[in-house]
Amino acid sequence: MIIDAFLPWTRWFLAFHVISVMAWMAGMFYLPRLFVYHCQVRVGSEESERFKIMERRLLRAIINPAMIASLFFGILLVLTPGAVDWHAGWWHCKMTALVGMFAFHGFCSRWRKDFAKDQNRHTERYYRIANEIPTVLMMIIVIMVIVRPF
Repeated sequence: MIIDAFLPWTRWFLAFHVISVMAWMAGMFYLPRLFVYHCQVRVGSEESERFKIMERRLLRAIINPAMIASLFFGILLVLTPGAVDWHAGWWHCKMTALVGMFAFHGFCSRWRKDFAKDQNRHTERYYRIANEIPTVLMMIIVIMVIVRPF
């Protein structure tokens, strides 16, 4: 069976999954921080245009590819026989937090587009608070995977 062929590769899948998640999270921590700084500059200024370039490049060159790689290697891990107890509570909690991370990624993409069109609707404080969301979600995910409290 093809899924049994994954077994010798499990450690490689795990390594690439962790690497890609680290890159994804680094971007998810930094992009909202860029939004905070972007709020502090005048619309249409040279600084604002620089932030637009930084935000677009971060999202398209790092965050999106890292998210796709995380998803790909995560799926390979899940398909590895015995990797997941589908009835365990930690798994459902982890997946819920992961859906939250994907949703936050989507919000960041939308906010970036709003900034690109000079149509930001949120305050600096809003982005400061939003900047904490990926940290909380990441903590939940890591605790569920490592500790498996239930």
